[in-house]
Amino acid sequence: MKKQTLSKERLLYLKKAKIKTVSVHAYRIGLLFALLAAWEIFANVGIIDSFISSSPSKIVKTVIKLFSEDGLSYHMGITLYETLLGFLIAVFGGYAVAVALWWSDTLKRVLEPYIVVLNSLPKIALGPIIIVWCGSGRKAIIFMTVLVSIVVATITILGGFSETDKNKTLLLRSMGASKMQILFKLVIPGSLPTFISMLKISIGMAWIGSIMGEYLVSRAGLGYLIVYGGQVFKLDLVMASTFVLCVLASLLYGAVALLEKKIVKY
Repeated sequence: MKKQTLSKERLLYLKKAKIKTVSVHAYRIGLLFALLAAWEIFANVGIIDSFISSSPSKIVKTVIKLFSEDGLSYHMGITLYETLLGFLIAVFGGYAVAVALWWSDTLKRVLEPYIVVLNSLPKIALGPIIIVWCGSGRKAIIFMTVLVSIVVATITILGGFSETDKNKTLLLRSMGASKMQILFKLVIPGSLPTFISMLKISIGMAWIGSIMGEYLVSRAGLGYLIVYGGQVFKLDLVMASTFVLCVLASLLYGAVALLEKKIVKY
């Protein structure tokens, strides 16, 4: 019934758009397979050193071996736990800080320079301090993840709050709306696209923070496997761990993108 209400030109446009979308996905997959095939061929014929760069077949064998030994699932679970927990703390904490800064213009003007400085500070430089504060365990890794993510989350969502239409805010105030009503009726709903963007950015920053923390103090996790593989020159282990890390990061990003579609539809 819905198609019958559309014109022929509209149906033709939708068909072309669908074909274009399918073509883009096909090109993406084709490019990936072409790169992997070239990598495998160059490694086998000796154009590149397979000891240094590994190869797709070696990476697959290493991943299968790690899974068969029940080691990879354990390390994946550790990294996922640290990343997701740090991500959630950073998102809720960053959102709360952004609301507080939006609520009080004085607080915003006082703290904004410090937030900018903290954002520009290389977090790896704080590694020794974090180890002293939190110890050399999982707490230090989660703290690093939160530290890397929360500032970016705060700045992003605060920017979304600041982009609220001033005329709409003035209209609500003229109608006697309180600041709380303006926040929940206008500012928060109007900043939903920025919130989704913040989630996409924060999930990437959370991965950076967790792997960075595992580089420093971890005895388990994908970051630990990468560091260990580099130390003992097992570069197949390094590349396999990196590959698994890319897959997990893509899945979490896909989950955020799916959430975006649900929120936009709602």
